[in-house]
Amino acid sequence: MSSTWREFMSWNKYTQIASRALRQALTETDRVAAEKRAIIGVRYQLWENGQSGEQNYVVPPAAEKSSTPPV
Repeated sequence: MSSTWREFMSWNKYTQIASRALRQALTETDRVAAEKRAIIGVRYQLWENGQSGEQNYVVPPAAEKSSTPPV
């Protein structure tokens, strides 16, 4: 049976394992770039009386470094 993995893990766990194996197979420079893309930001917002509140990051992302030097 081809879907026996579903008995042992969820789809999210399966994709996590597969992506980790793929990143480990990459060269060092490609691996670093892939790991940077894998970082995600989780946000939440509170709803009250049918109105959405402000979106907040669970862990705020680091400030992006600009590629242009300051003038």
